[in-house]
Amino acid sequence: MKLISACLLGIRCTWSGHNKYKNDRAIELSRVEALIPVCPEQLGGLATPRVPQEIQGGTGEDVLNGEGKVVNKDGKDVTRAFIIGAEETLKIAKQLNIREFIGKSKSPSCGCGQIYDGSFSGRLLNGDGVTTALLRRNGIRLTSEEDL
Repeated sequence: MKLISACLLGIRCTWSGHNKYKNDRAIELSRVEALIPVCPEQLGGLATPRVPQEIQGGTGEDVLNGEGKVVNKDGKDVTRAFIIGAEETLKIAKQLNIREFIGKSKSPSCGCGQIYDGSFSGRLLNGDGVTTALLRRNGIRLTSEEDL
């Protein structure tokens, strides 16, 4: 059993109200293994659709350390919602004894290995999203959808 970003299974939960279903790999995996869909941004109380958000001042690890923040494109600080969503996702993983998470690449919550740099310009930097960073801290293996 694994956790997976809900948008990868076709659930309309992205900032735009769409999904990120781009290929059949996640669906194929769901046919042979139990995948528990989570959307940390919704778990943190953010609406769908919502204004796009990016991490400013670093990565998800920096946000967890209080050194970065998550801001939406309108300039509103949504850091607290991201931390709550990460904590709720971790709770689900612990309750179900899940040891792996498949995350949506480049997401400020679920990004694994690369995220947008906070400038809303499409530039990337190396690092994880907030939820992914918290899961990594707790020994959960991380896989990007690109590595499925």
